Amino acid sequence: MLLKIILLILFFAVMIGVGIYCRRTATDVQGFVLGGRNVGSWLTAFAFGTSYFSAVIFVGYAGQFGWKYGLAATWIGIGNALIGSLLAWRILGRRTRLMTQHLQSATMPDFFGKRFFSDSLKVAASVIVFIFLIPYTASLYNGLSRLFSMAFNIDYVWCVVGMAVLTGIYVLVGGYMATAVNDFIQGLIMLVGICAVIASVLSGNGGFSAAVASLSEIPSEAAPALKGAFVSFLGPQPIYLLGVVLLTSLGTWGLPQMVGKFYAIRNEAAIRKGTFISTFFAIIVAGGCYFLGGFGRLYGQSIEYTAAGTPVYDSIVPSMLASLPDLMIGVVIILVLSASMSTLSSLVLTSGSTLTLDIIDPAVARMRASSRRLGERNKLLFIRILVLFFIIISSVIAIVQAKSSVTFIAQLMGISWGALAGAFLAPFLYGLYWKRTTAASVWASFIAGVLVMCGCMYCTFTGKTFISPYFSSPINAGVLAMLLGLVIVPVVSLFTRMDKKEKVDEMFDCYDTTVTVRASTSLLDEQE
Repeated sequence: MLLKIILLILFFAVMIGVGIYCRRTATDVQGFVLGGRNVGSWLTAFAFGTSYFSAVIFVGYAGQFGWKYGLAATWIGIGNALIGSLLAWRILGRRTRLMTQHLQSATMPDFFGKRFFSDSLKVAASVIVFIFLIPYTASLYNGLSRLFSMAFNIDYVWCVVGMAVLTGIYVLVGGYMATAVNDFIQGLIMLVGICAVIASVLSGNGGFSAAVASLSEIPSEAAPALKGAFVSFLGPQPIYLLGVVLLTSLGTWGLPQMVGKFYAIRNEAAIRKGTFISTFFAIIVAGGCYFLGGFGRLYGQSIEYTAAGTPVYDSIVPSMLASLPDLMIGVVIILVLSASMSTLSSLVLTSGSTLTLDIIDPAVARMRASSRRLGERNKLLFIRILVLFFIIISSVIAIVQAKSSVTFIAQLMGISWGALAGAFLAPFLYGLYWKRTTAASVWASFIAGVLVMCGCMYCTFTGKTFISPYFSSPINAGVLAMLLGLVIVPVVSLFTRMDKKEKVDEMFDCYDTTVTVRASTSLLDEQE
């Protein structure tokens, strides 16, 4: 117990120390929200990765999908690395940095407002962010609570309060740069921790070969005719596995807290390095988490079950870790705490800055019947107040949800990811690449994404079937919302009017600006 407490105290001291050290970078809005657009490759890549993977992944998703698909769940981590990280950086990174700097945009809703000349779009996007980031934020606490209860026998409420207070301190004091530096430290802990945990769990089951052999003997309820279903290449339910891969990988392209990392990156070299670092990070952390979860069936006798006899998915990974040595449990606690706090800090910073810059500041200008907006000091004050508000409200929701057992981690995260990605992914992607994208198509995507996920959420809580049994899962409903957006935006754009073509052409000129680079970076064409 003493060892675990010492590790926690050291961790807390470092996080707060970083926040205090970075306070000088958070003296204006650009510094607090974007780190002055001067964040290097390592910090940006780790900030992207740690915002991506939280306790929701390590405890909720790894447990649930490892139980359902066995070792084939590792494909989710591979998809996260190749689609959610590598392709995201390659396709979105450079254009996002260039366009948002040209538009002087600090948030995703602000991008929609300026790119499509519509303050209404900006407000609508801000409202969607506000509503659907809250359940995602609340879900971050749940997995952590089970591990703390296992290791320290501490009530869930105190776990939530402690995590909220610590995150609030360093975000409020140091802003984005404190978050980025702490994300880097937390990311290193996650890399080392996941490797150590996998080694320990496999060792406790007689090694890799013995663990796989034991897993192969367990029959699958979904595919009883498939022998060794949980060690097979695609698992017992490949079509459902594909839905998880798509939502958790392609979905990140439409999440404001993820795309926002590209706003702050320093330069071209940082993008190139960041692409490699982020992909490597995702391979180890996401691949490792889902690979670990794939052995969850070996602990079927020790996990919790509902009254109906179905597994409590959030209990699977904690049950796998309960028998580890005290030092390893301490490492796991720090690992999951790091994963949760990094994502929480990113979410609350995104929410607070979005509401302040995209709703409150313009509203103040309208009330004053002039173009006079909030000053830098007042903007910073509002952002900090709203960050604190988001931390408090998500904490309260997390506590209420746990006491009433409304739903589990994966449902909360699936609904949030589905709504945000379904609404934002297509208009953001097309808006960066296609001049012909119209405001009407963006509205159509917003409406379709939100309606699909609200319908799924209603059916989930009322026990009804949404469209079909396949789409009744928030995961698959989220995939449907994303794919609808990718079809709706180009179709609607072709049948609606494009506003201010000359200004759109001017926007896209930022991609064609001539720059001078060193010969070591780009080979010169020989002239005859």
